[in-house]
Amino acid sequence: MDDNTTHFDPKDFRRALGMFATGVTIVTTQAGDGTPVGVTANSFNSVSLTPPLVLWSLAKSARSLQAFSDASHWNVHVLAEDQVAMSNLFARAGEDKFSGLQLDTGLNNTPLLHACSARFQCRTMFQYEGGDHIIFVGEVLGYDRSERPPLLYVTGNYALATPKAEPVSTEPLADIGAALYSEELLGYLLGRSHHQFMAGFRSRLNERQLSDGDFYVLSTLSVREPLSAEEIAQHVAYTAVNLDQHAPEALCERGLLQHSGAAGTSYTLSANGRDAVLHILAAAKDVEASVVDRLGEQEASLLRNLLKRLILATDPGLPKLWTATAPTSSH
Repeated sequence: MDDNTTHFDPKDFRRALGMFATGVTIVTTQAGDGTPVGVTANSFNSVSLTPPLVLWSLAKSARSLQAFSDASHWNVHVLAEDQVAMSNLFARAGEDKFSGLQLDTGLNNTPLLHACSARFQCRTMFQYEGGDHIIFVGEVLGYDRSERPPLLYVTGNYALATPKAEPVSTEPLADIGAALYSEELLGYLLGRSHHQFMAGFRSRLNERQLSDGDFYVLSTLSVREPLSAEEIAQHVAYTAVNLDQHAPEALCERGLLQHSGAAGTSYTLSANGRDAVLHILAAAKDVEASVVDRLGEQEASLLRNLLKRLILATDPGLPKLWTATAPTSSH
């Protein structure tokens, strides 16, 4: 008999399939001896609304296959964008994956993970052979969802999702990509969004008679102090504000900064300076809250992620302002 099976390069075939973005889930069940079992899977999909059916698949080589094949119930957890570590944990074999994890009470004893984007508690309906996988179809007995942005997986990497934006222009050009200066220019988009954001609390700056440069100095020292004039200038270099050695002294004369150290060559916030920057930062947080309310948490999370990636891609080597704190021991 002729073998008409098409032969693909497995690695290249996997890369081609990876162009299709999926969500990331953890599927859990309870083994016959009561042991909790869980695996990371991106094969989850809906099947039917009436009755409510979903499916997912598991490799025949998986160590957990027997537990899921024997189980009458399993739960599907759609992971939130901040649960990458949990996804990686359940993708590995041979670890106590549930140690220290917070579990919620579900419809039965099947493990129900906490703080996901969505959760589906299911009863096994069918199992099908699917090549080197077993396809599980389940009836959804209960579900819940949150507003936490979901985690995606595409081209071999974790990702976030956002709706495609409408044009900023009131009269979009027929061929906007051909224009030398258009709304597709990153510099325009970043600059305009920055100035529009700051316009939301600029009245507070004006009330305190603070320039943008003054605000950058005060906000920098609110994170880390004491700093020398040279260190302050290095930290605010990304703003393109050219701070000379006299800028901190001018703020000292206004009672917003004070000298620090034995030689008096470093600066800290004074009580008035701290009060000023806290009020302005509170106004900035109000603007941010309004923006997040309009965008939604999902798009806001994506925006933060993209801006961080852009900063890393363009960073000329500026000193880090925030430093990670070591976890405290419970012993």
